[in-house]
Amino acid sequence: MQELQTVDAENLLYNPLEQVKYIIDEILPVGLHLFCGASKIGKSWLMLKICLQVSKGEPIWELKTQESDVLYLCLEDTLARIQNRLFKITNEANNKLHFAISTNRISNGLIEQLENYIKKYPQTRLIVIDTLQKVRNTSNDISYASDYGDISKLKDFADKNKIAIIAVHHIRKQGDNDVFNRVSGTNGIMGSADTTFILEKKSRTESTATLYITGRDVEYQELVLRFNNCDWELISRANQTELEKMATPQAIFKVINFMEDKNEWRGSATDLLKELQETEIAPNIITKILNEYHFTELRNNNISYSLYRNKEGRQIILTKDDNDDSNDSNIGIPPVIDTRQKSS
Repeated sequence: MQELQTVDAENLLYNPLEQVKYIIDEILPVGLHLFCGASKIGKSWLMLKICLQVSKGEPIWELKTQESDVLYLCLEDTLARIQNRLFKITNEANNKLHFAISTNRISNGLIEQLENYIKKYPQTRLIVIDTLQKVRNTSNDISYASDYGDISKLKDFADKNKIAIIAVHHIRKQGDNDVFNRVSGTNGIMGSADTTFILEKKSRTESTATLYITGRDVEYQELVLRFNNCDWELISRANQTELEKMATPQAIFKVINFMEDKNEWRGSATDLLKELQETEIAPNIITKILNEYHFTELRNNNISYSLYRNKEGRQIILTKDDNDDSNDSNIGIPPVIDTRQKSS
């Protein structure tokens, strides 16, 4: 029996390890990645653009790429169709980008084909499989084990050769609040991938789409893209922190500005709304917002929030501490102190 290989925490803490390498900075590291979207949404145009930029070492959406050989498996296309696409999106290309329009399946020699290709082109760092379904088994087995097994074989090959593999895949038509729950197949497909990309339009006639990205080595991001002259152009890009800030109610930022020159403020929710000159929020809503964000935006700006009751009703206490060393013991729900039976 093979001995279990372990590493102790001391070695992990003090010995340098090789860090994750990115083929496209910040969004595409070495590993196996799913790129999902509805049929005919423009996934293949985007894959061709990515392949071109990586093969030339040119940035995409202002993100650096690692110049290398690239293999694009266009398994639903013809060479004539690929040529026509190249005519429309570029005036120059090089011999570092290679195409194939047919391969074996994962269970019938694909990995061996890729291994032979890597031997011939050892500088390859990106392989695109368009589409994943074209290299999977033709049986009706859609179990978790089958999905996980197929993806794991591709991932093992990517990790072993330190390359990125993008497997183009489809999404389900039925809606879900979480776009990542719409990846076609079982959870085994997304569960074994390092990164998942979802390209989604609000309607098929729109020219703009949102590219959602999440992964093990990639921070959650949302990119707004526009399809213009057969090219996906970047409109905006936001990471998790920026998205959270955009979702934060403006009233919280008004409170932060209000406390800028104060050490403490006490009063009712109605009083606070008057101070903020806020007329569109109800008193109970501002109290809820303060409670919801008191451990994030308020604490990040050294503002503590608590609530107490007296004969006038609920009273808010806002405390500003520029040293950021107060209320460390108040972790939890802000205390509600009843002082109605006490003298004022």
